Amino acid sequence: MSDKEIVRTEAAPAPFQGAPYNQAIKAGGFVFVAGQLGLKPDGTIVGEGITEQTEQVMANLRAILEEAGSRLDRLVKTTVFLQDLGDFAAMNEVYAAHVGDAPPARSTVEVAKLPSGALVEIEAIAAL
Repeated sequence: MSDKEIVRTEAAPAPFQGAPYNQAIKAGGFVFVAGQLGLKPDGTIVGEGITEQTEQVMANLRAILEEAGSRLDRLVKTTVFLQDLGDFAAMNEVYAAHVGDAPPARSTVEVAKLPSGALVEIEAIAAL
């Protein structure tokens, strides 16, 4: 018997192009959320700017965490992938507005490319 539980909500995009992963997994008192892009639940990219895309990423994270029984203010670790570190300040402003007064530990890295031409992807771990 596994203590691993799949989390799925229609309020966030399904796994990218049917790839073999889940939106999130609950295990060991935590929820592990797969990297979220600035995609609407129907899979279309939001806007062309980092601000709009980061807002959508945070909305997706919120929806998945709520489905799992957690919240953004219970985040313990995130990893932010940026297409361009020049977008850091704008991403950070949106991010800070959503994570509360006790933000999680975080890593931020620049990557060569993200799916769907996205500018930002964020993966997360939150306490239940």
